[in-house]
Amino acid sequence: MPSYPGSCFCHNITYNLSLSSPDDARTSLCHCGSCKKAFGTNYGLTAKVPKDSPHITAGKPREYAGDNGSGSMIHREFCGDCGSFICEYGDAVKNDFRYICVGSLDDPEVLPPKGEFFCQSRVGWMPEIPDVFHKKLIKE
Repeated sequence: MPSYPGSCFCHNITYNLSLSSPDDARTSLCHCGSCKKAFGTNYGLTAKVPKDSPHITAGKPREYAGDNGSGSMIHREFCGDCGSFICEYGDAVKNDFRYICVGSLDDPEVLPPKGEFFCQSRVGWMPEIPDVFHKKLIKE
């Protein structure tokens, strides 16, 4: 089974992401306001993976849980030392999935985007990613 290593910026947290295939991950850009704030940029880039796929090999992430702006809770795990964002998940999927921050992978190119969400909130100067799905809202 392929394993994809990742870490925070200071390497106090390291992990391996085990997937049968890169197709087991759904990597997407999210243009919602919550992701923009969490990532500190114009979109979030995460890969939806089965809950048991990421295995922390060193360190222990801290967690922040808060309202994601729509009345539901979002949990974000990050390094308490350097602040690097490792993963997130909502209460609705907490028993099934994690959303790995693609930038925390040692080789983020292994999980290219399959789509974009909340495209209605994409900044005007950012073009659409070609050849992927585009949803104005999360459920469309």
